[in-house]
Amino acid sequence: MTRGRPIDRRPHATRGRERWGCSRAWHRRPRLPPAPAHSGAAGRRIAAPPACRVSGARWLASPLGSASVSDMTATARTDDLLFVDSETAAPLAPIGSTPVGIGAAIASVGVSLPATTIPNASISARLGVGEDWIERRTGIRERRVAEPAERLADHATQAARIALKRADVSAEEVDLVLVATSTADEILPNAAPLVAHALGARSAGAFDIGAACTGFLSALAVGCGQIEARRARCVVVVGADFMSRLTDPDDRSTAAVFADAAGAAVLCATRGSGRIGPVVLGADGAGAEHIVVRRDEAVVRMRGHETFKAAVSKLSESTLQAAAAAGVDLDEIDLFVYHQANGRILTAVGEQLGLPPERVVDCIGDYGNTSAATLPLALALSDDEGRLGDGDRVLLGAFGAGFTWGATVVEWGAS
Repeated sequence: MTRGRPIDRRPHATRGRERWGCSRAWHRRPRLPPAPAHSGAAGRRIAAPPACRVSGARWLASPLGSASVSDMTATARTDDLLFVDSETAAPLAPIGSTPVGIGAAIASVGVSLPATTIPNASISARLGVGEDWIERRTGIRERRVAEPAERLADHATQAARIALKRADVSAEEVDLVLVATSTADEILPNAAPLVAHALGARSAGAFDIGAACTGFLSALAVGCGQIEARRARCVVVVGADFMSRLTDPDDRSTAAVFADAAGAAVLCATRGSGRIGPVVLGADGAGAEHIVVRRDEAVVRMRGHETFKAAVSKLSESTLQAAAAAGVDLDEIDLFVYHQANGRILTAVGEQLGLPPERVVDCIGDYGNTSAATLPLALALSDDEGRLGDGDRVLLGAFGAGFTWGATVVEWGAS
């Protein structure tokens, strides 16, 4: 694709629903024979990995040393397979230009939600407000909340397991597991090693990433970097938070907003299109006092007015920066998927940037603010609803405590 291509203005519901929904069942074909070994940059023999078909990129390679992958869905092309033939990766090409070097693609997404739903009617009386007041102020009608016996690591594992299944990637092929969370079940260990163990990712490194509501995007940047540097072929990125466990039930500014969920994405290496563009990240510690959880009380305190202003400003700014870094204009982006912090923030960002409302994902009404889980959750819902089609450009943007923020443009599927 090139800059300036005509935008398909058909309703998103008619664009690629049958091909790109998260619930798509894969048609299976016989396995491909293993690719031959070849010489690496230093003259050593390197076993070329078999290819695997996934929903976010054309042909993606399995990790070195893996024996097999799931059944194939198309005919193999040797020039699409990835070989480690150089110690230096080529620079990442802007979205829409001819791909250069190895990039990272989102192969699939998965979500795990607690079963318990809490509507506004269940909390409005305690907060001394009406149900409609909560929805007007936040855009939220109900939210999912984990029961005391539920563990974040279990939901993170389930989301990752779903994503791996949809990508036709086995746990043994995973090189790295990243979990973005501020609410791990224990202070130590991190959630990521528990998730990797539960998945059976025995060859994977694993660690957690903070950054609050920007956590998933930050983990995405780390995973992309590992793939682009050829230190990994397949990375599982999880965003999971049980924010209800840090919420004061009597605090109007947080009790009606935060919720619980886990979402995951599988990143795989690609030489083709369908890759993640440059990730723009920013931080300003001067805003730290506006969203804080102190050890002595272990509940989140948020100054809503200051947070609102900063979120709108930084999400708008990083959107423009990410689009410029990817080499696309805003009107060439098909869908804008922002951190689902507050419905009014989503509206304000869209108005400030002049975005058509139908291109800005708003799913906070049924799920609340799930912190690091909102981006993968919003992606999964958009995919299931048929709003993501082959070749669509999707902007991901987030803002969170710290302050931290960031954005990137993703090319969905292969062109």
